[in-house]
Amino acid sequence: MTAENPRHRSCENPSVITNTTATWSLCPARPEDIDAIAELRAIVMRPDLERLGRYDEHRVRQRLRDVYAPEHTSLVVVDGEFAGSVTLRPVEDGLWLENFYVSPALQGRGIGTAVLRTLLAQADEEGVTVRLDVLQGSAARALYERHGFTEERQDPVDVFMVRTPVS
Repeated sequence: MTAENPRHRSCENPSVITNTTATWSLCPARPEDIDAIAELRAIVMRPDLERLGRYDEHRVRQRLRDVYAPEHTSLVVVDGEFAGSVTLRPVEDGLWLENFYVSPALQGRGIGTAVLRTLLAQADEEGVTVRLDVLQGSAARALYERHGFTEERQDPVDVFMVRTPVS
């Protein structure tokens, strides 16, 4: 593995290894991972952004670059390969879940559910509220609702959701 290629990644101390339909782990992101995450973001978000009339090939990548915080971001690694990312950023009243992407080739295999369940268990242990936003009409909304997120508010593009800690 070279430092420039996050596609082949192993974690010396992975935060999670479990079996869903694959072995996966969360590895700390590095600054040089930004291009791979930005490209995955463009691929994953394109259908919903096109449906909303908001897809811009440059902007979809630049928006990630503008907010990328490797210190709060983990790579999702499946069977040793880069498969996604997730950011859990501290905010004033809890945590903000963002930039949660799983490769379309791996969606529907329980990986996103397992990652989300793991992150929410950590938030519950800390007793903190988690917030996020999801694009209007995105299938991801159902995943979040299954894990206790409820709508807080919405605008023409996004639905803002919140989940309070479960004891």
